[in-house]
Amino acid sequence: MNRIDEEELWRLVDVPFEKLDALPFGAIVVDLNGTIVAYNQYEARLARQERDAVLGKNFFADVAPCTAVRTFEGRLLTFASGKATVGERFNYFFPFAHGPVDVTITFLKLRGKDQILIAVERAEVLPPA
Repeated sequence: MNRIDEEELWRLVDVPFEKLDALPFGAIVVDLNGTIVAYNQYEARLARQERDAVLGKNFFADVAPCTAVRTFEGRLLTFASGKATVGERFNYFFPFAHGPVDVTITFLKLRGKDQILIAVERAEVLPPA
């Protein structure tokens, strides 16, 4: 997958939930407690977890416990409490049971809501030189 342009990502701060399925990357919306309020089909396929099974659950405790670490959950909590930053991007390694996946994570504060969109893009893996 081609890396999503940062300008395109920043436009998502206003995206209605019903348009999340059209995105070419995983999209998870959590409230400030980590409860999943939206989950797109791309993420459902990537994580192999059905949307209906994860909505209303805590992302860190119930759905993706591998993220309940300082480098992900801690980072999200720090990001959520910041006032100036709209978004943050970093690389992460998901040790899925069906096989590990390197991803690029972007946190975006949704405008007018106490919610954060977690964008999950497959990282581009370059062949060995």
